Amino acid sequence: MNLLDEDFSKKNDNKTKNIIRVIVILIILVIIVIVGIICYMMYLERTRLKVVLNGQQNEDIKNLLVIEDDGTIYVPVRAISSYFGYSSYNGEYTDRSEDNSRCYVQSEDEVANLTLNSNKVYKLNLVENQDEYSYIYMDKPVKAIDGQLYITTDGMQKVFNTTFEYNESNNTYLIDTIPYLTSIYQTAVLNYGYTGLSDNFENEKAMLKNILVVTDGTSFGVINGLDGTEILECKYDDILYEETIGDFVVSSNGKWGIIGTDQRTKVEINYDSIMLIDYDAGLYLVRRNNLYGVVDLNGNTVIYPENDQIGVDISRFEENDLKTGYILLDKVIPVMRDNKWGLFDLQGNQIVGFEYDSFGYISSNSREATSLLVIPNYNVIVACLDGRYTLLDTSGEQPIKAFVDDMYMVISGGEKSYVMIVNDRSYDVEEYLDRMGTQSSSTNTTTDNSTTENNEQTDNQVNDETSEENSQNSEEQTNNGEEQQTDEQQPAE
Repeated sequence: MNLLDEDFSKKNDNKTKNIIRVIVILIILVIIVIVGIICYMMYLERTRLKVVLNGQQNEDIKNLLVIEDDGTIYVPVRAISSYFGYSSYNGEYTDRSEDNSRCYVQSEDEVANLTLNSNKVYKLNLVENQDEYSYIYMDKPVKAIDGQLYITTDGMQKVFNTTFEYNESNNTYLIDTIPYLTSIYQTAVLNYGYTGLSDNFENEKAMLKNILVVTDGTSFGVINGLDGTEILECKYDDILYEETIGDFVVSSNGKWGIIGTDQRTKVEINYDSIMLIDYDAGLYLVRRNNLYGVVDLNGNTVIYPENDQIGVDISRFEENDLKTGYILLDKVIPVMRDNKWGLFDLQGNQIVGFEYDSFGYISSNSREATSLLVIPNYNVIVACLDGRYTLLDTSGEQPIKAFVDDMYMVISGGEKSYVMIVNDRSYDVEEYLDRMGTQSSSTNTTTDNSTTENNEQTDNQVNDETSEENSQNSEEQTNNGEEQQTDEQQPAE
């Protein structure tokens, strides 16, 4: 090989090495770019907002979220309900309508009613088939967005019985439902040495707070779901979680009381039954020896358990839109003793003595007359004595200073009105109350001189007619008494 060929060969080798070097550099650059792209995609994925429902990512729910400037997150009630196993409807559960300012959601276990601009949620337990509602408050009222009702994520948790947590590290909202939590905790409970979870629906709600009502097969207790730490020993005959208060109603040896999650006994375990009747007032209905009373959250007696009944059966007044019969008009408690009814205020003061036969008018077969218990716009209650009716306000006063023959509700075209009958003549109760100066919570009535004069004539007529009839009844009773006395004075044959 001559020098020329050797030089040419060296040049070819150098060229090949340069090409290989360039290719290697390009490969390294491509790898760096690919790694960079992967890292960037991972960063985007990590920082991209995600919603995970019951362990599975859910884009549909994420698209439903409305995040406001202050960070508050709202969700559409009806659109999101199906993802949690609920059906949704316009109107109210006990008053079906197409009113889109109200809605209710329903599962197999519970109904929740919501109203525009209100943060109060009324719940009805369908498992126990009760007529009495409980209620709970959301952090913010229901609002309307594009014609739909929206609630915050706090409201979502309380309405649909879910959890809602934010994982900042991967920008993810985690939502869990009760059935999903049950499947997770069931295994944990076995590992903690218990035979299972309580299957009571109210007790299942405690799981939303990482609290578990457990059983060993014969008794019940409460533990921390995260580490199995004992909260209440597994020694009680039964335990019921009170969602609104966060306490436990416990039973031992046939008696009931209340214990908090801090293990403090709030109400001694010495009642035959106990039930929360009002969250705001913090009042429980208690029963002992088949007599009823009321205690507060700390076990202090509000009404002594010496009464035959507390509360009115609201199933007899379906059109009155009542959520509870234990506290009427949010201010008074109806109480019966020795077959007579009276009223107590929420502090336990008796404001109406035990002198009435019943509260409310119960309709018979009349197609016009509807059963009536309260007229909410005027804060009055219908009371009955000797088959005749009057009204009582929440201070115990009698706005109508007489008793009338009948007092009932009439529903026409969906509108409610109230009628009283005196000597076969009918009068509009609300108009009468306006004339008597009873303040309406919804409207202020103004009248001119001629109307006032006519009203006074009508008032006098009603009072005269009721007075005349009362006088006649009194005279008849007197005559009957005289005849009876005459008969008693005659010698027995």
